[in-house]
Amino acid sequence: MRWTYTPPSAEEVEAFSQNAKFSRVMAELLLRNGHRDPVLAETFLEPTLASLGDPFILPNLEAAASRLRQAVLGNEAVVVLGDYDVDGVSSTTLLVGILRRFGLSPRFVVPRRAEDGYGLSRSAIDRALEGGKPQLFVVLDCGTNSFDEVAYLIEQNIDVVVVDHHRSKEGTLKQGILVNPHVDGETGAVQEELRNLCTVGLVFKLAHGLIKQLRQENHPVALDIKLRDELDLVALGTVADLVPLLGENRTLAKHGLRILQNTSRPGLKALMSVAGVREGQDITPVDISFRLGPRINASGRLADAALSVELMLSADARFSAETARQLNEFNRERQDIERLITEDADRMIESSYADDQGIVLYSEDWHPGVVGIVAGRVSRKYNRPCIVLGNDGELAKGSGRSVNRINLVEVLATCSEHLDSWGGHPMAVGVAVKKEHLAAFRIRFAEAVREYAGSDIAEAELEIAAWLSPDMIGEALMMELDALHPFGQGNPEPVFGIRGVVFRQSPDVFKDLHFRFWFDGDNGRRLHGVAWKMADRVPPAREPVDLAVKLTWNHFNGRKLLQLELIDWRPSTKS
Repeated sequence: MRWTYTPPSAEEVEAFSQNAKFSRVMAELLLRNGHRDPVLAETFLEPTLASLGDPFILPNLEAAASRLRQAVLGNEAVVVLGDYDVDGVSSTTLLVGILRRFGLSPRFVVPRRAEDGYGLSRSAIDRALEGGKPQLFVVLDCGTNSFDEVAYLIEQNIDVVVVDHHRSKEGTLKQGILVNPHVDGETGAVQEELRNLCTVGLVFKLAHGLIKQLRQENHPVALDIKLRDELDLVALGTVADLVPLLGENRTLAKHGLRILQNTSRPGLKALMSVAGVREGQDITPVDISFRLGPRINASGRLADAALSVELMLSADARFSAETARQLNEFNRERQDIERLITEDADRMIESSYADDQGIVLYSEDWHPGVVGIVAGRVSRKYNRPCIVLGNDGELAKGSGRSVNRINLVEVLATCSEHLDSWGGHPMAVGVAVKKEHLAAFRIRFAEAVREYAGSDIAEAELEIAAWLSPDMIGEALMMELDALHPFGQGNPEPVFGIRGVVFRQSPDVFKDLHFRFWFDGDNGRRLHGVAWKMADRVPPAREPVDLAVKLTWNHFNGRKLLQLELIDWRPSTKS
C-alpha cells in the first residue's frame, strides 16, 4: 500500500487556525476538504435543519406533492412500490407512515428478487394490483427507465408518481410525474448537492412539500407532524446507499443519526437490539453499514423485503422482536453463503483474472441475492472495480462495486452493447448480462476501467490526512474530530500518520486474527490500539515503525476510552 500526503501550506494552516479558532490539526483537515471560509466551516461542522432548502426547487416535486395532496383530501386508494434495498425500504416506510398519518391506508409492495427481478417489473405491478386497482401508484427508488411499465399503469387510468435517484439511460420518462435530481425538469438544472440525495432523501423532500401545501390550508394533521422525527429513516437509507455525505445529505444524516440512537420505532429498537447497537449511545455510519443495513437487506436478498418494511412500520413490540430475530437469522444465512462465494471469487481472481483492471466474475452456483456484498469485499481487497454475477436463467445477474475515483455508471455506459440491463450510481450498480455475451463483456469492462483510470490502479493508496505526534492525541483532539462526523462518501474518516513509534513489547495477538498494541508517547502517556484482521502482519518490537491509524472511542463497561485503530504500518522513515 502506497502512502500519500498532500498538505496545505503551513502558512495557510496557521492563518486558518488563528482565524477560525481551531487546532492546527483540525484546520489542516478542514482545508484539505476544501473548507477555507471559517463561517462556512462552522456551518459544515454543525449544519442546522433550518438550512435545508425549499423542496420545490427539485424538478416536478411540487406536482408530485400536489398529486399526493389530492390523494389525501380525496381519501384515495394508493399503492407504494419501493425497491428491496435499505434505501427503498426506508423510503417506503417513510412515505407509507406519512400517508397513514393523514388517514390513508396505502398498500405497499416490494419486488421479490427471484420472482420479479429488479425494479418496476410487470410481475411486481400485477402482484400490487391483486388487492384492487388504486387511483395513485407511487414508485420509489426505481422506475426512471420503466417507460413501458409506467405506460401500462396509465393505460389502466392509474396516476403514477416516480421518485428515484438512479440515472436515466434512455431519456426522460414522458408519462406520470418523475422526481429525479439527475433528470432536469421544467425548472432547469438542480443544485449539485441535491443531485446527491438518495431516494429516502427525496421522499423526505416530497413529504416536506406535501406538508407545506396542506399547512397553507390549515390541515390539522399537517400542522401537527414533526418531520424531524422521520430523520432516523433518512439516515438509514442515506448512509447505506453510499451517497456523498455532503450538503443536505450531511445535514439529514447528522441529525438523523442523533434521532436514530433514541428512535421511538419499536421495529428499529428491536433491530438495534439483535444487531448489538446499544440504544442511547452514539450511532455511527459503521453501525448502519455493518449492523443494521445488512439485516434490513437480508430479507430482500433471501426472502421478501416487505418483511423489513413491516418491521419498520410496526408498533407491536412482540411482532418487532420476533421479526428482528428472523432478519438476524436471514443475515446469518446470508453471511454463510457470502463466505463461500467470496472464497470462490478469490480463487477465480488468483487463477484467471489477477491482471484485469476491472474484474467480472460469474458462477452458475452463486446466489444473485448476495453477490453485491461479495463485489464490495473483492473490490476493497484488490482495489479494483468488480462485477459479481450469479445464475438467473438465461441471464447472469448481479451487482458491481467500485473504488475511489472510478465512476461505474460512466464505465458501464461504454459497455452497454454487451448488457441486457444495468443501472445504479457511481459506487454501486446492478447488472444483467445474457450468458452468451459474458466473455465479451468481461474483456470490454477490463478495457473500459483501464481507459477510465488512465494508469495501473491495482496498488492501493492510503491517504494520510495529517501527521501527529503522540502528545497531540487526546480528548481535546477527539472532541474536535467528533464534529466532523458523520464520515462516509465525500467525507472520509481521516487516517493519521504517527512516525517513529517503538513498541517496547510485542503486540498481543487474539483470536488468531487481530492484535492489540500499546506504546508510550513523549509525555509518558500510554496509547492503546487494535488492529483488525492483521495478525499476519504484526509489527516488530523495539524497532521504529510508522503507523497509519484512525482515532476512535471504545465503549466498554460504561466507559469511553480513546483507541487507535491500525490501518497500516511500515518501517519508520523518521530520520
